[in-house]
Amino acid sequence: MVWFILLLAGLMEVGWAVGLKYTESFTRLIPSVLTLVAMAISLWLISITLKTLPMGTVYAVWTGIGAVGTVIVGIVLFNEPATLGRLICLGLIVAGIAGLKITSST
Repeated sequence: MVWFILLLAGLMEVGWAVGLKYTESFTRLIPSVLTLVAMAISLWLISITLKTLPMGTVYAVWTGIGAVGTVIVGIVLFNEPATLGRLICLGLIVAGIAGLKITSST
Protein backbone atom coordinates (compact mmCIF):
# COMPACT_ATOMS: atom_id res chain seq x y z
CA MET A 1 0.00 0.00 0.00
CA VAL A 2 2.84 2.42 0.80
CA TRP A 3 4.23 2.02 -2.72
CA PHE A 4 0.82 2.82 -4.18
CA ILE A 5 0.70 5.99 -2.06
CA LEU A 6 4.16 6.91 -3.33
CA LEU A 7 2.97 6.35 -6.90
CA LEU A 8 0.02 8.69 -6.27
CA ALA A 9 2.39 11.28 -4.81
CA GLY A 10 4.52 11.04 -7.97
CA LEU A 11 1.47 11.42 -10.18
CA MET A 12 0.42 14.49 -8.23
CA GLU A 13 3.91 15.87 -8.84
CA VAL A 14 3.34 15.40 -12.56
CA GLY A 15 0.05 17.25 -12.15
CA TRP A 16 1.57 20.25 -10.46
CA ALA A 17 4.57 20.35 -12.78
CA VAL A 18 2.27 20.46 -15.79
CA GLY A 19 -0.05 22.83 -13.95
CA LEU A 20 2.77 25.34 -13.59
CA LYS A 21 2.72 25.79 -17.36
CA TYR A 22 -0.94 26.82 -17.21
CA THR A 23 -0.61 29.21 -14.25
CA GLU A 24 1.28 31.75 -16.38
CA SER A 25 3.49 32.71 -13.42
CA PHE A 26 0.54 32.32 -11.03
CA THR A 27 -1.48 35.03 -12.78
CA ARG A 28 -4.39 32.69 -13.66
CA LEU A 29 -6.53 31.86 -10.63
CA ILE A 30 -8.00 28.41 -11.38
CA PRO A 31 -4.79 26.81 -12.73
CA SER A 32 -2.86 28.37 -9.84
CA VAL A 33 -5.24 26.99 -7.21
CA LEU A 34 -5.25 23.52 -8.80
CA THR A 35 -1.46 23.52 -9.00
CA LEU A 36 -1.10 24.50 -5.34
CA VAL A 37 -3.62 21.83 -4.31
CA ALA A 38 -1.70 19.20 -6.29
CA MET A 39 1.53 20.34 -4.60
CA ALA A 40 -0.02 20.05 -1.15
CA ILE A 41 -1.49 16.61 -1.83
CA SER A 42 1.79 15.38 -3.26
CA LEU A 43 3.74 16.50 -0.20
CA TRP A 44 1.11 15.10 2.18
CA LEU A 45 1.26 11.71 0.45
CA ILE A 46 5.05 11.75 0.63
CA SER A 47 4.88 12.43 4.35
CA ILE A 48 2.79 9.28 4.74
CA THR A 49 5.32 7.13 2.87
CA LEU A 50 8.20 8.44 4.98
CA LYS A 51 6.76 6.61 7.98
CA THR A 52 7.64 3.30 6.30
CA LEU A 53 10.18 3.79 3.53
CA PRO A 54 13.68 5.30 3.70
CA MET A 55 13.82 9.00 2.92
CA GLY A 56 16.32 8.60 0.08
CA THR A 57 14.19 5.96 -1.60
CA VAL A 58 11.02 8.01 -1.25
CA TYR A 59 12.59 11.15 -2.66
CA ALA A 60 14.32 9.38 -5.56
CA VAL A 61 11.19 7.46 -6.58
CA TRP A 62 8.94 10.52 -6.19
CA THR A 63 11.16 12.73 -8.32
CA GLY A 64 11.70 9.92 -10.82
CA ILE A 65 7.97 9.41 -11.31
CA GLY A 66 7.56 13.17 -11.60
CA ALA A 67 10.37 13.52 -14.12
CA VAL A 68 9.30 10.61 -16.32
CA GLY A 69 5.63 11.55 -16.16
CA THR A 70 6.27 15.19 -16.93
CA VAL A 71 8.44 14.36 -19.93
CA ILE A 72 5.78 11.96 -21.25
CA VAL A 73 3.07 14.60 -20.83
CA GLY A 74 5.32 17.09 -22.60
CA ILE A 75 5.76 14.71 -25.51
CA VAL A 76 2.06 13.83 -25.74
CA LEU A 77 0.41 17.19 -25.03
CA PHE A 78 2.99 19.79 -25.97
CA ASN A 79 4.69 18.11 -28.94
CA GLU A 80 8.08 18.05 -27.24
CA PRO A 81 10.64 15.88 -29.06
CA ALA A 82 10.65 12.13 -28.41
CA THR A 83 14.20 11.55 -29.53
CA LEU A 84 15.98 8.26 -29.00
CA GLY A 85 18.32 9.88 -26.49
CA ARG A 86 15.44 11.24 -24.40
CA LEU A 87 13.65 7.89 -24.43
CA ILE A 88 16.81 6.04 -23.40
CA CYS A 89 17.30 8.46 -20.52
CA LEU A 90 13.69 7.95 -19.43
CA GLY A 91 14.29 4.21 -19.51
CA LEU A 92 17.30 4.65 -17.25
CA ILE A 93 15.21 6.62 -14.75
CA VAL A 94 12.53 3.91 -14.80
CA ALA A 95 15.22 1.26 -14.28
CA GLY A 96 16.50 3.21 -11.29
CA ILE A 97 13.02 3.44 -9.79
CA ALA A 98 12.49 -0.30 -10.32
CA GLY A 99 15.87 -1.01 -8.76
CA LEU A 100 15.01 0.99 -5.66
CA LYS A 101 11.69 -0.85 -5.37
CA ILE A 102 13.33 -4.25 -5.79
CA THR A 103 16.05 -3.56 -3.24
CA SER A 104 13.68 -2.01 -0.71
CA SER A 105 12.81 -4.10 2.33
CA THR A 106 9.19 -2.89 2.27
